[in-house]
Amino acid sequence: MRTVPIRQSLHRHNLVFGAERELVMFSALIAFLVGVGGMTIIAGLAALGFWLCSIAVLRLMAKYDPLMSKIWARHIGQQEFYAARTSRWKLVGGFRC
Repeated sequence: MRTVPIRQSLHRHNLVFGAERELVMFSALIAFLVGVGGMTIIAGLAALGFWLCSIAVLRLMAKYDPLMSKIWARHIGQQEFYAARTSRWKLVGGFRC
């Protein structure tokens, strides 16, 4: 029987700093715009603080699920089709709710 090795790099998620690549780049862009837009030391420190906090939150999010933003976007897109509640005609334990 032939076996084919599956390399880890082929099925590993695309993470940067331990978070989703697109979200890290987007938060860096927002921080950069805030820092450059203010043109002061305070704006630069605020941008750096925002970026570090967003990286920490994004890493926690990626720790639970590396594709969390895509799952959230799909959830929002399908919300009108799949309500997060049961119908009133659902039987629970033989009784109607």
